[in-house]
Amino acid sequence: MLHKSWLWLAVLLVPALLSGSLPAAPLEQRPDVRVIIDVSGSMRHNDPEQLAAEALELLVALLPSGARAGVWTFGERVENPLPQGPVTSAWREQAMSLAPRLGEYQQFTDIESAIRDAAAPETDGHRHLVLLTDGVIDLSPRLGAKPGVDDVSRRTLLESLGPRLAAGDVAIHAIAFSDEADLDLVERLSQQTGGLSAPVESPDALLGAFLNIFDRIFPSDRLPLTDDQFLVEPGLDGFTALLFREAPDEADGRERAPAVLIAPDGRRFTVDVPPDGATWRSESRYDLIQVPDPMPGQWRLEGGVDKDSRITIVSPLSLQTSGVPGTLYLGFDVPLEAWLTHDGDVLGQDALPAHLEVTAILHDDKGSTQSAVVLEQVAERFTGTLPAPALTGTAQLVIQAEGQGFRRQRIQAVNVLPAIAARHEAENDRVVLTAEHPLLDHDNTRLHGQLQGARLDAEPQAARRWLIGLPELDPGLSQPLLLRAEVTLDGETRELRLPRLVLFPQGETAIDQAAGPAALGIERFHEELDLVPESSSPASQSGGMDRFLSLVERLPRLAQSQWDDWRPILDRQIEAGRQDPRIWGLVLLVAVVLLLLGLTWRRQQRRGRQRFTTTRREEPHV
Repeated sequence: MLHKSWLWLAVLLVPALLSGSLPAAPLEQRPDVRVIIDVSGSMRHNDPEQLAAEALELLVALLPSGARAGVWTFGERVENPLPQGPVTSAWREQAMSLAPRLGEYQQFTDIESAIRDAAAPETDGHRHLVLLTDGVIDLSPRLGAKPGVDDVSRRTLLESLGPRLAAGDVAIHAIAFSDEADLDLVERLSQQTGGLSAPVESPDALLGAFLNIFDRIFPSDRLPLTDDQFLVEPGLDGFTALLFREAPDEADGRERAPAVLIAPDGRRFTVDVPPDGATWRSESRYDLIQVPDPMPGQWRLEGGVDKDSRITIVSPLSLQTSGVPGTLYLGFDVPLEAWLTHDGDVLGQDALPAHLEVTAILHDDKGSTQSAVVLEQVAERFTGTLPAPALTGTAQLVIQAEGQGFRRQRIQAVNVLPAIAARHEAENDRVVLTAEHPLLDHDNTRLHGQLQGARLDAEPQAARRWLIGLPELDPGLSQPLLLRAEVTLDGETRELRLPRLVLFPQGETAIDQAAGPAALGIERFHEELDLVPESSSPASQSGGMDRFLSLVERLPRLAQSQWDDWRPILDRQIEAGRQDPRIWGLVLLVAVVLLLLGLTWRRQQRRGRQRFTTTRREEPHV
């Protein structure tokens, strides 16, 4: 199970790290961050060393004064040990006294009440709830009969509370850090409210998920980091380098070398010798370096820096974007717009850097490019449409501006979902389809499936929901249901190919799956195949060789049975062979001939099998 020390380190440290790279802004314009942490009984195993106090010290030390933050905990009860509000000296004192309360674990898990209570305090800006949970809704039996009371709470959260929070400018970002967590719940909550969701399986993934969420809450400009180098232009107010260390080299067992920052003039800086006026914090997994008024030119990094490291900047000249939702959908293009500002004002066309080009690229979680577009300049703005993503999951949308002496990046994590979600209810012999895209409903969408070549139409049910009835199926046979959608939007009709739904994925036998049993074609279909007549049969061509092989195979048994009769003769022949070398030559010749005959026979058999496979086998019809 995930170690809770890293959980708390990510929860409390990441916003502090990123806040150092943000330009100052009026308090009422800053997003309001409210962290909601599961302290139900299962969390007891995640923090055996009780390291929450150390994480709190980091929070108190690094959060800038004036930032707005708060922490809620929940199990059976919801508590607010660190009230939401501006970070002041009184807030810091209260934070230092919080540690003993973090170990007060509770038996049940009331996610609905936790979200309701944390979202309640009003604010002038956006409210961002960051939910961490390792389980599912599990209410106390005193609130009602189970599992009915849990189901009611879940439906209330998704059908009532979630939409109401979305209308009130509240975004829910959810992280599920256990296989037992209700991933469907956190995904739908995030989708409804414009937030992000992520399942994590390791401390590294947890930290990355938090970085993605806080990039969403606090968007900032970055400098591209290529081959451990980045270019600093004149006029920057400063940069913040968040450098993650690569994992230790398992081959030699040694830790990576410490990070080194090399200035354009060749000076080398370390944690012990930082740049003038800079702050350098070095931890076990990262280095945080804040450099004010940096020297223009090419900077370099050394010391095993991980690819997820980032360079954020503070500059009067900034890249701004719009049209980047938290969720993208398969089959739907994404309109985008970007522009430059100087001290908050839109930069005019005449003031733009020379040869400026703006591109948008969507990378999947493996780093591969899913789609890309070059935005077209229209006066001082750049617009374009990103082609629809091809894969579901978490992705990174990179909008990059490059011109003469100018480079900027805005990177946002997004969730990519199918436009229509499908769920197989095996006990009811049906598939439930639900519209995920907000514009799809019964009026503009028609659905059907294909199973074993037969068409199965979807019947409309509740709002934005359809059902496909299935015939009686063998649970031991895993097979795909192909899904199609015909959608009419803005007077245009098009077909969407939805991800196929595998029915009974744990079945012992699989159809049309690479992971299915390799012997499927032989064991299931070999007795039903009808052979196609052929003028020349491989069996007839190789019949003589088969008889020869049979004779060769019988020779050892024959020799063993006649050994007593043949032994005196062989002894005399061997003795004679010692005197006459020609006999040994004859034996060698016979051995060579037998070897050549064997090789010829094997080649004939291989050709025969190939012809049998390609011309005599009639494929089964599914």
